[in-house]
Amino acid sequence: MIQITGLSMHYATKKLFEDINLKLNKGKKYGLIGANGAGKSTFLKILSQEIEPTNGNIAFAHNARIGVLGQNQFAFENFSIADCVLYGNKRLYDAIKEKESLYESGDFSDTANERLGELETICAEEDPTYEYDIQIQKILEDLGFPSSIHKELMKTLTGGDKFKVLLAQVLFPKPDILFLDEPTNNLDLNAIAYLEEQLKRHEGTLVVISHDRHFLNSVCTHILDLDFQNVREFSGNYDDWYIASTLIAKQQEMERNKKLKEKEELESFIARFSANASKARQATSRQKQLAKLDIKNLQTSSRREPSILFKPERNIGNEALDIENLSFAYENLEILKNLHLKILPGDKIALIGRNGIGKSTFCELICENLAPKTGSIKWGATIKRSYFPQNTTELITGEESLYEWLRAFDKKKEAGEIRNALGRMLFNGEEQEKNVGRLSGGEKHRIMLSKLMLEGGNFLVLDEPTNHLDLEAIIALGEALYKYNGNIICISHDRELIDAFANRIIEFKENNEIIDFRGSYEEYIENSSKF
Repeated sequence: MIQITGLSMHYATKKLFEDINLKLNKGKKYGLIGANGAGKSTFLKILSQEIEPTNGNIAFAHNARIGVLGQNQFAFENFSIADCVLYGNKRLYDAIKEKESLYESGDFSDTANERLGELETICAEEDPTYEYDIQIQKILEDLGFPSSIHKELMKTLTGGDKFKVLLAQVLFPKPDILFLDEPTNNLDLNAIAYLEEQLKRHEGTLVVISHDRHFLNSVCTHILDLDFQNVREFSGNYDDWYIASTLIAKQQEMERNKKLKEKEELESFIARFSANASKARQATSRQKQLAKLDIKNLQTSSRREPSILFKPERNIGNEALDIENLSFAYENLEILKNLHLKILPGDKIALIGRNGIGKSTFCELICENLAPKTGSIKWGATIKRSYFPQNTTELITGEESLYEWLRAFDKKKEAGEIRNALGRMLFNGEEQEKNVGRLSGGEKHRIMLSKLMLEGGNFLVLDEPTNHLDLEAIIALGEALYKYNGNIICISHDRELIDAFANRIIEFKENNEIIDFRGSYEEYIENSSKF
């Protein structure tokens, strides 16, 4: 389906990748992975012909339909929700809209009738069963949009719901080749599950970037690993790649260490004997051996794994958090009503539910950033909470360096502690002097995790902490939460992360219903038919 030949991408100060040669076949689903900054999104944009490469060529199968997930949530503000989905097939959309315009004009001249016949032919070619409206309705309903709102304008939706409609837009025409960049971002668990099932049934070629391990394991048949400025193809899903790549890395490390030791011994011999006439021949021989040692080809991976450690400054006593009769509304929009929850010491809670149901509002309420309409929030006397807000990228602004930004929260912290916390999140040396306002989304999330580590809280409240993080950082966060000796309330749509730490699942549902389940997420899913 796609033949990639000699593909290279260079910028003035950076080379992303060089001389990539790949064939991407029909029926295969490729997960594109790599460290942040390695060039994944750039590679996908080149494949989808959004940008031009420095060198190389990309050839597609004849007449192949290409679908690209849109990233601009505000591109269709004055479209109806249904029309936005229909626009995914631009040829059909244009034909239908022109037909409607001709009928509305009342022009039934020979020219108009001839044009109507041409448009009918286009509609029949693009929609042979004449069921486009039924198909659009079903996709939208499956993604959580009731049919009663399908004629409403896109600008009435939240950002997360707009993204869902863009997802429906790219799925609707059933393209032969599908390019998806982070499709699970902003999706709730039900929408992610729906997307997985759709992609499993996709019969063409799929290339997807995602930081959701469960999604990659569920959907992908192959992994494209962008590393060493090249792309290596692996058969299998993400876990299969992880096992294979770890083995390769260990072998390379052993080979590299062996060659480095040999290089050191040769250099030592040459230094000692090159001035000695009787040893000159041996020294020359060793020099030739040294020249043949190809150490540069044994590269270490560009991936770096953070080392996250949440260490509470004090243990939790007998009480953690009691919530009684909690209610909240935005103007006339009721979000929470008469909520009762008792959080016990040791509870590690995954808070789940559809987008817009009130999860983030709940976190803002218990962290006292919002005032409830009614009810009480009582924290235990020994609790010291740490909060990771969903809008972290918007909150971290200014001209301060990373070090100064962290220091401002606690002037008593030792400089070494602060720099160590930054180093754990891969901010080393000069990177600690970066301007916080110029950090990327992923970097802002990492510095917020540095802040939480320094705070030493015994109750973590985390709202979508994995957004913008790469797979290595998400894995490290899951391990840290698992080892953490404190309480957790975490909103996340990353099922692998939830599986890693949660011993209690709380789901917010419609009409202020709450499911409170003690057990792992896997156990929760197994018992979901009982709820």
